[in-house]
Amino acid sequence: MIKLNIMAKTIAEKILSAHSGKDAHAGDIVVADLDFMIGQDGTSGVAIDSFRKMQAKKVADPNKIAIIIDHSSPSPNEGVSAIHKKIREFCLEQGVKLYDIGCGVCHQITPEQGHVVPGDLVIGADSHTCTYGAINVFSTGIGSTDLAAGMISGKLWFKVPETMKVVYKGSLPKGIYSKDLVLKLIGDIGADGATYLALEIYGEALSAMSVDARFTISNMAIECGAKVGLMEPDEKVMNWVKEHSRRQANPQTADIDAKYLKTVEIDVPKLEPQIAKPHAVDNVCGVSELKGTPIHQGLIGTCTNGRLEDFRIAAQILKGKKINNNCRLILAPSSKQLLLDMIKEEIYQSLLESGAIAVTPGCGPCVGTHNGVPSDGENVISTANRNFLGRMGNRNSFIYLGSPATVAASMIEGQIADPREYL
Repeated sequence: MIKLNIMAKTIAEKILSAHSGKDAHAGDIVVADLDFMIGQDGTSGVAIDSFRKMQAKKVADPNKIAIIIDHSSPSPNEGVSAIHKKIREFCLEQGVKLYDIGCGVCHQITPEQGHVVPGDLVIGADSHTCTYGAINVFSTGIGSTDLAAGMISGKLWFKVPETMKVVYKGSLPKGIYSKDLVLKLIGDIGADGATYLALEIYGEALSAMSVDARFTISNMAIECGAKVGLMEPDEKVMNWVKEHSRRQANPQTADIDAKYLKTVEIDVPKLEPQIAKPHAVDNVCGVSELKGTPIHQGLIGTCTNGRLEDFRIAAQILKGKKINNNCRLILAPSSKQLLLDMIKEEIYQSLLESGAIAVTPGCGPCVGTHNGVPSDGENVISTANRNFLGRMGNRNSFIYLGSPATVAASMIEGQIADPREYL
């Protein structure tokens, strides 16, 4: 009998093989069938224009597409309103699912509404589409023209990425959260440390986390250059998916002898809360280095840390306390459903009583189009994923990134604070 030499595969290689019908390995170019694709109001206008320029009449499958109006929601000006109108008319014409203003952030809605399941191949005209890797989806950000091509054909080409294995060793200590873990990784390997690689993320600390917390890590895979941030589909993931979707999953795990370009290990028990300093996400240090830095505005929300668990953590720290008179705290829930859950649990009321203010479910201040633009010279501490110069709408302000716990503690003191002192 002839013994076949079948090479072991990573999760990325398996998903791209299954969707291309090709025995695909790192470095191969494949054309693959797409399970789902998304656009948002910052990118979909251009995608629709490209769709027209390609002289397309119909999308391949309207059930596999959603457009979410989340970046400028509600519209801040007539120019944006014109784009929103174009999106609404396109969705009505093509039978594409539209999530209009106030529904929430694309990267919360897509998994929350059951559009993606383990083993899927998904594209989105937004760089943080990698979020769904937490539930074993090969999901990656693409440009608006590629979104148009995907909508027309139901397919897209991919170069199969090599994979970096990330292992979070040890259990989570008090006051350390998923945001701290991913900031530590980005700080260690750099903003270009995983460019065009797939991340496969493992570890005892990861296994102990909720699915909500895992989304935070996969969401920021792009901040170190990675194409995807994949995790294995354990029991927690499969139960979460069953609660949110009726679609059949096809979960994928890496072969035991899969080939990795590199393995990075992080010793979790030794970590202190992590903060990214202005103006780069990989400019990371421990909170002790920055304690006492004045803060003028806080933000809890976005596609990174705008989930129910994040607001619970903040509410626990702020309960019975008031936000410092020199500060303001903005809440940006990542979906309308999540906002309703916050109200049901009285988290929303508790945070408002502490002095927080809320904006429409969506991207809010993160993108700097209309909500919460800081003043010149002001320091902001945010749970978002980026702190680039001008990110929140003002090139003369300074953005620090931290966990919801770190943001909440800092709001009490009016300066960067260690959340472990409030737990």
